[in-house]
Amino acid sequence: MSYARKYRPKSLKTFIGNTKTVQEVQTMLEGETPSRSIMITGPTGCGKTTLGRIIATMVQAFDQDFIEMNSADFNGIDHIRSLRKIVSYKPTDPESKARVFLLDEAHRLTSQAQDALLKTLEEPPRHVFFILCTTDPQKMLRTIKGRCVQLKVNPLTDLEMKKLLKRVSKKEKLKVPDEVFEQIIEDSQGLPRNALKIMDKISGLDPEDMIESAKHEGEVQSSIFELTMALMNKKGWKIISNILDSLKDEEAETIRRSVLGICNSMVLKNNKAIKKLIIIMEQFEDHFYDIGKPGVTLACYRALNALNEKD
Repeated sequence: MSYARKYRPKSLKTFIGNTKTVQEVQTMLEGETPSRSIMITGPTGCGKTTLGRIIATMVQAFDQDFIEMNSADFNGIDHIRSLRKIVSYKPTDPESKARVFLLDEAHRLTSQAQDALLKTLEEPPRHVFFILCTTDPQKMLRTIKGRCVQLKVNPLTDLEMKKLLKRVSKKEKLKVPDEVFEQIIEDSQGLPRNALKIMDKISGLDPEDMIESAKHEGEVQSSIFELTMALMNKKGWKIISNILDSLKDEEAETIRRSVLGICNSMVLKNNKAIKKLIIIMEQFEDHFYDIGKPGVTLACYRALNALNEKD
């Protein structure tokens, strides 16, 4: 089992960082009438879905009473209409006191689907909770956002990330040099999923080899950053294809997620190039599990064309 799955927090006590958000969740759920509609925002890999699952556990929605859907796959109005039909069903598990519907990548819902969902969010049954997770809340209808309690999950600070990495290395009985910790912290950009993926890769290595592997990951992230900047600055296809060639041994999903993470981080900092960054993000929205590395090439080509057409 990967470290990202093995060490996914199961409770608020083990959820590292985002102290304010954790407190908001605790206060909200301890109230007499907790909100039934919750929106969790933040960059890819920072823990939005994890927090949603923790909330489901806290309101006691277990097994089949916790329904998690990826809105990228179920984004049309027909799916939302089908969802509305089952919302009123009572919990089926004897231990459940609620039903939770978690919609990941909620911004991928069509406008019609969001309109249909709004009607349910306005008056959900007392035993139902909706959790909408999104990296791009600007694509959600204002009326949807108005119906939801807003929770934001931010990347971890360097100190928080080091705490996480040391906790994992201790449990796995790994001897990790401080230099490696620092390199992972730099490469992961505050995203725990990224950091734990790197830990996975170095876990079977000697301390000396860990350093080399961690440095390699740093070089990969540097190349992906260079790729993102080349797209944003509309460099020629020759430059972009050369960068892609340097990444030929990397997984397509790793590249996709890193590009999204870099763009998202810059967007959240109100970068002046926000429109260009959004165009790039749109081309990297869909996963590359089926198409693989050609998907990265295609996304880059489409992004470059879209940016040039914008001018």
